[in-house]
Amino acid sequence: MSDIPGKIITIEQLDQMFENIRENTDWDISGDMLWGYFFTHHEPTKLEEANNALVEKGYRFVDIFLSDKDEPKDPDMFWLHVERIETHTSATLDERNDELYKFAHEFGLDSYDGMDVGPVGN
Repeated sequence: MSDIPGKIITIEQLDQMFENIRENTDWDISGDMLWGYFFTHHEPTKLEEANNALVEKGYRFVDIFLSDKDEPKDPDMFWLHVERIETHTSATLDERNDELYKFAHEFGLDSYDGMDVGPVGN
């Protein structure tokens, strides 16, 4: 089992994601891509503080937003979305995820929730 707090995204899942992108898009996943990274917390001010730290590390702020609720009485959950243009393999993305899981844990966030990817400039 992983010694990374909160880690749920496995290298096998990343291998599959890269394979799916190669098979189902015309993206050059071996080059620079726009990678989005997501964090959650129940207090937006904590995400604002995390965002400032991430911007200092070279990430670009995209948004902090309130998640939709299944039930009105459910607690609020806020999301932080940052992004960065990077080139990754499944192995380097796994390393980036490890860094971000650790960051979320050390910063006291509810979670690092993973990433998305798209072509640069779209």
